[in-house]
Amino acid sequence: MPHPDERVEYELWTNSNDECGPLCDEQAAFVRSFRGHAQILERGGYARFTPHYITWYCPEAFRLTRQCQSQCINHGRYCAPDPEEDFGEGYEGKQVVVENLRQLCVHRVANESGRPWAWWDFAMDYKLRCSMKEKKYSKACAEEVVASLGLSLEKVLACMGDPDADADNAVLSKEQEDQIGRGSRGDVTILPTLVINDVQYRGKLERTAVLRAVCAGFKEGTEPQVCLSHDRNGGCWRDEATNVRAGAVRPGKWSQ
Repeated sequence: MPHPDERVEYELWTNSNDECGPLCDEQAAFVRSFRGHAQILERGGYARFTPHYITWYCPEAFRLTRQCQSQCINHGRYCAPDPEEDFGEGYEGKQVVVENLRQLCVHRVANESGRPWAWWDFAMDYKLRCSMKEKKYSKACAEEVVASLGLSLEKVLACMGDPDADADNAVLSKEQEDQIGRGSRGDVTILPTLVINDVQYRGKLERTAVLRAVCAGFKEGTEPQVCLSHDRNGGCWRDEATNVRAGAVRPGKWSQ
């Protein structure tokens, strides 16, 4: 793992869809379990985290087809697969694209307000409160979560723009650009994908393994205390500087 300096930059390519079976379950479990660690690292200025979401575009010749109409926004420019793989029932791919866009904008607004780590709270709360399985995956539920975190809904909506416009969306266009590899980074083609210091992580998407990989990205001698003590007390610790605790999430209990 490259370790150029005292700050690690890492990104997670994920999805707001929770109906894709084990892959979705794995991503949701990771967000829940890694949230506390991620927030300690970012609150202390030790790491910079960025969430990403994969989209593709529909060729212009097919933009009026049912598939593109159901799975895409902005007239076929940004698409996601139908969650149930059935265009006749359930949620549509374009609803997933809109929610992915909302979560990108939540991160941008949180970052502008000096609380970039709030994305982890939003992502976890949304999966708990607004799941497809419970038929609560909706704009209204998402906006309730935004409000509960004290983020500006007006700014989030302004960032999202108009999904029905026949125009590019700057946020999603940037996501499509970032999917293309550069140098040793490689293209992002599957979910989930974790990139640490511009190199794709090839291990298991699991709290302890990812924490070790992130900690390996620090220049020797600059590792924060959380990296030097993460095996103690079953992987739990308290960061004195930020007064935040992190550890394994147990059923019915919060880790913070």
